[in-house]
Amino acid sequence: MAKDDAKEILNKYKTVAVVGISRDPSKDSHRVPEYLQSQGFHIIPVNPTADEILGEKSYKSLLEMPPQVQKAIEIVDIFRPAEDVLPIVAQTVELKEWYDKPYVVWMQLGIINEQAAETARSAGITVIMNRCMMQEHKKLFSTGQEKK
Repeated sequence: MAKDDAKEILNKYKTVAVVGISRDPSKDSHRVPEYLQSQGFHIIPVNPTADEILGEKSYKSLLEMPPQVQKAIEIVDIFRPAEDVLPIVAQTVELKEWYDKPYVVWMQLGIINEQAAETARSAGITVIMNRCMMQEHKKLFSTGQEKK
């Protein structure tokens, strides 16, 4: 994926379902969505063990959200082991069939699943693998003002 693609995605889409978001502030799966939220993204937590994360209602899965929430998702950001990604992508494809979105599946740094990527691409969903949304956003939009 080209730098321009990441820039367009991060510029254009602002509603992100974060699958595998953590309540633990020391984990990347908490710090990354917290950063994105601070940059104006709307975060929809997906964590079956939490009721609320970052001040937002948390859902057990993409398919267990109310339709009005599902319809809003533009990016599915995945913080799960690579072997757990395919069922998440299958749910994402189902949402795409219902609502013509999400537009992007983003597998975080260290997460690579070619089968899941191909499944998403076949459904017309853009795929980013093994890249951190926060790092990409900082690289592309950094003003030097954000807190470390």
